[in-house]
Amino acid sequence: MKTNRIVFDTNVIVSALMFPRSALRQAFNLAYSTGKILASTVTILELEEVLSRKKFEKYFSMEERIQFVARFFADAEIIEINEKITACRDRKDDKFLELAVNGKANYIITGDQDLLVLNPFQDIAIISVSDYLSL
Repeated sequence: MKTNRIVFDTNVIVSALMFPRSALRQAFNLAYSTGKILASTVTILELEEVLSRKKFEKYFSMEERIQFVARFFADAEIIEINEKITACRDRKDDKFLELAVNGKANYIITGDQDLLVLNPFQDIAIISVSDYLSL
């Protein structure tokens, strides 16, 4: 059986971390157990930046956030970005398309309408968490 290669956008990852009983966490756990989560230096840096924001102090200590990013980095397949893409109406989201294309992903899992409207993108399904869980 072919292993699914999956890209999560940063908001899904952060929400999965914040809400351990949510569908977001369920999708994240499913991806870890049955597939391979992809990341790039750029997406990991964004995750670090988002989790370092003061508003997350009430949910997690800085140490917990650092440990999460370290585990995520260790468990994900790190993809080198050789092909640049400018296709999303929100240019900040192009990094997820680049990661998916360069990493030969099967899925991008997101709640971001700027990405969802591109489904499919170069044979990569761009789907919501609920759609991923219903596959």
